[in-house]
Amino acid sequence: MEFKNKFYLRLTDRTTAILLAYFGAIVLLAWVLWPEYRQPSPPKKYLADFSVSSGAISPLPDTIPDLDSRKITLGKMLFHEPRLSHDNTIACSSCHQLEHGGVDGTKLSGGIKGQLAQINTPTVYNSVFNFRQFWNGRAATLQEQVAGPIHNPVEMGSNWNEVIAKLKHDPAYVTIFNKIYSSGITPENIADSIATFVSSLITPNSRFDKFLKGDAHAITPYELSGYVNFKNYGCISCHQGINIGGNLYEKLGVMRDYFKDRGNVTDADLGHYSITGNPEDLHKFKVPSLRNIALTAPYLHDGTARNLEQVVLIMGKYQLGIAIPAEDVAKIVAFLRTLTGEYDGRPL
Repeated sequence: MEFKNKFYLRLTDRTTAILLAYFGAIVLLAWVLWPEYRQPSPPKKYLADFSVSSGAISPLPDTIPDLDSRKITLGKMLFHEPRLSHDNTIACSSCHQLEHGGVDGTKLSGGIKGQLAQINTPTVYNSVFNFRQFWNGRAATLQEQVAGPIHNPVEMGSNWNEVIAKLKHDPAYVTIFNKIYSSGITPENIADSIATFVSSLITPNSRFDKFLKGDAHAITPYELSGYVNFKNYGCISCHQGINIGGNLYEKLGVMRDYFKDRGNVTDADLGHYSITGNPEDLHKFKVPSLRNIALTAPYLHDGTARNLEQVVLIMGKYQLGIAIPAEDVAKIVAFLRTLTGEYDGRPL
């Protein structure tokens, strides 16, 4: 009886091993012959080793809570109001065109009297998530940022007294301001309403956001490989967080002297140094957000990079000290194109 039991156990073990090998062979054959079985797994598999604190990308919220709808409406009016400029020709929306990714698509934007700005216009979308405003970080808040272009002689060339006088001559503005603010039309209230409107300009539901939220098929395997390259090359060390950038300063030209190679250095190239006077801040800029990056060419603070392929190569050369292979550049660009979101429920 003992011999029969041992023989039965050996036979059972052998049968189990054969069945497992047979099943494994079927799975392997399916993996090779049917690529659809190799679609990306849910993001937890790929992103389990990332958290916000360790450099992960977080999806945007659908809305910003607690924004006063009355201030948004007023701020939108003022955002498109050319009377904020000295000669009534330039509005915020002249350079920050909402239908074109929040920029005007030019290397340097035009101001009053046909003058050109000294630095490329950053997108206004999702700027509420930036830790500072402007390339050199000179504004701590969106309210503070509003005053910059209004007083810049090259951009709007005006001042608060002139702006307030114009708005007070418009009964509609007087009525609206008085309904919202007990103090009526003041510099603080103008800045507050525009900042509230700008705070509402968020673009959730990019395909990559959907991927992060659990839709494993929101991006393609090719685009996912671009994200892997984006991480492996170290791009994510600066471009991370909810805005995929906008939360730290970085020197342009970490590994090679960008400005020596480009030449013609201007005050706009000083970066954060122009605010602090600290030599360590020379050529340091607020890292730009990569959200909707496919819509906001040209790139860099000087607008010299005409397309995404070019700016990826520049980043590889000057920030990483390497020449990124063309195939990897193409994959990274494919990933960057998944970062375009929606505004007001419609794709940008």
